[in-house]
Amino acid sequence: MGGRGFFGLVALLIIGAIVTASMYTVDQREKAIVFRFGEIIRTSDEPGLHFKMPIVNNVRKFDARIRTMDAAAESYLTKEKKNLLVDSFIKWRILDVGKYYVTVGGQTSAAENRLRQKVNDSLRREFGFRSVAEVISGDRAKIMEIVRKAVNTEAESLGIEVVDVRLKRVDLDDAISNDVYKRMKAERSRVAAELRAQGAEKAEQIRADADRQAKIEIANAVRKSEEVRGDGDAEATAIYAETFGRDREFYNFYRSLSAYRETFGDKGDLIVLEPDSEFFKYFKNSGGESPAPAGSTN
Repeated sequence: MGGRGFFGLVALLIIGAIVTASMYTVDQREKAIVFRFGEIIRTSDEPGLHFKMPIVNNVRKFDARIRTMDAAAESYLTKEKKNLLVDSFIKWRILDVGKYYVTVGGQTSAAENRLRQKVNDSLRREFGFRSVAEVISGDRAKIMEIVRKAVNTEAESLGIEVVDVRLKRVDLDDAISNDVYKRMKAERSRVAAELRAQGAEKAEQIRADADRQAKIEIANAVRKSEEVRGDGDAEATAIYAETFGRDREFYNFYRSLSAYRETFGDKGDLIVLEPDSEFFKYFKNSGGESPAPAGSTN
């Protein structure tokens, strides 16, 4: 290669290096500032390819995505003079990169310190206007919106935008939590005792009603059994009377056999009677003839 070709190649390389040093790209997730000897001359907000003067200009890029800052738990006093332990977080992003660089030097930590202080001041003020119940339930969303707007006023001067402010956790102070727990426990114990008393009263009513129903059922059963027994006795008496009317001698014989069976049920049974007693009149005549009536002679 001749000298002219070599110098041509060197010139081409130098031109390429100058062109490369003159270009820079901005990503969609970034914002860039162009400096000239430390002085801001341009902020490139549009993503794409841009040009600058090599050596004279330098470019610094910043992340423009939404960031989350977790604030340390802080204690705030309500209007009832009760301490609440609050854990919050902030979502923010760079809006004006030039103002952001001038006010905080492009330092994320400096920007977040300013935001954190503003959030604490706003929360302290809002909590001081409200009770514990309002903070925890009713006005929570309203408080967040008020705080976000108040912090955004400060954030605009820093060239950033606060997208959202949220409370992750709101806890009572330990002493207050213990008192609340004790009151809740006492209330639940009272309700439980009341329910037990109502249950015992209801059980006694059911038991008394069951006993009354049982007595009524037993009385009805006894009455029914007595009626049935009476009807049976009457029917038996009627049958006995009819039988006695048909054959009086057989009826007497049957009754005597029943008396013998009941009297001599066991081997050890003993009875002492006179030989001519009416009790043995059917033993005296086993031939099937009717015994003579008492007092007659053979």
